[in-house]
Amino acid sequence: MEFFVISMLNGLSYGLLLFMLSSGLTLIFSMMGVLNFAHASFYMLGAYLGYTISRYTGFWAALVLAPLAVGALGALFERSALRKVHKYGHVPELLITFGLSYVILELVQLVWGRLALEFKPPEVLQGPAFTLIKHASDGLSLVWGQAAPEMCQAADAAVRVVCSPFPATRGFLMLVAIVMLGAVWLLLTRTRIGLVIQAALTHPDAVEALGHNVPRVFMLVFGAGCALAGLAGVIGGSTFLTEPAMAATVGSIIFVVVVVGGMGSLAGAFLASLLIGVIQTFAVAFDWSLGSAAARMGIALSPALQDNSLLKLTVSQVAPMLPYLFLVLILIFRPKGLLGAREG
Repeated sequence: MEFFVISMLNGLSYGLLLFMLSSGLTLIFSMMGVLNFAHASFYMLGAYLGYTISRYTGFWAALVLAPLAVGALGALFERSALRKVHKYGHVPELLITFGLSYVILELVQLVWGRLALEFKPPEVLQGPAFTLIKHASDGLSLVWGQAAPEMCQAADAAVRVVCSPFPATRGFLMLVAIVMLGAVWLLLTRTRIGLVIQAALTHPDAVEALGHNVPRVFMLVFGAGCALAGLAGVIGGSTFLTEPAMAATVGSIIFVVVVVGGMGSLAGAFLASLLIGVIQTFAVAFDWSLGSAAARMGIALSPALQDNSLLKLTVSQVAPMLPYLFLVLILIFRPKGLLGAREG
C-alpha cells in the first residue's frame, strides 16, 4: 500500500511540475495564438538565475526575483523580436522562438558551464515532508517529518517494517502548482485585467477603442507566461537537477501536455499533466515484461518465445514512449484534446 501511495504522490508531483510549465505555454497560446518553442528554455533560465540569486539573497528571495527577471526578459523578447514577425503568421513565430531556444542554451553553457550545478533548497525543505510507515502487524501509519530510527525497526526481527519518506521539496512543488492554478484562473476569469486580456485576442479594435494598448497587453501576457516558466525552473531546479539538458528533458513533454489537454485550455493542461505524470511514474515503478507477466499467470512459454526480445521488454523501458503514444491516441480519437474547444 505504501508503494502505491508514494508512487502516486511522486506521479502527481511530476505532473504538477509539468503543469507549472505548460500553464505558461497555454496562457501564451490561448491569449496570443503563439506556440513558444523556447518555453522550456525559459524554464532552464529560471533555474540558473534562481541558483545564482540564491547564493546572494537566499532561496526565498530567488523564488520571487528569478521569475520576475525571466518574465522581464520574455517581455523584452516579445517587444523587440516576436512582435515584428507576428503579422507574418505562425511559421515565422515558430522559427524565431526555436532559434531563441538555442541562443539561451548556448548562453547558459557559456555563463554557467556544461556541468550540473548543486542548487540546494532551503533547510526547511531538505528533509521529508512526512514518512509512511508500514508495519507488518500494525498496518500503515503516517509521521510528519523524519521518522525516528526506532520507529523503522521492529523489536521482533521476523516482523517487517518499511519506512517511505516523501521529500518536502516535492510537497512544496505540489502546493505552489495548485496555488498557481487558482491564481491564474482567478486572474483570467474574475478580474478586469483578465477580461481585457481575453478581449484583446478576439476584439483588439474594440479594446483599443476603450483606451487599452493591445501590443502592451500581449507583451505583458508573454512576459507573464515566461515568468511562470521561470518559477517552475526555480522549484524544479532545486527539486531535481539544474543542468543544460533540463530544457530538452521536458521541452517535448510540455507540448504533449498542451495538445492532449486541448490547445489553450488551462483545465485541460492541468488534467493532462496529472495523467502523464502518474502514467510515467507507475510505468517506471513496475519493472514487468510480457514474459514475466505470463509467468505470473502460470502461462508456459516455449524456449523460442522466452528468448524473444519483445517479450523481454519491460514497462519501465517503454515509459518514455508512453506520453507520445497517448498523444497519438488523442489525435486519432479526440483531435481537440481532452478539454479543448478548438480542433487541431
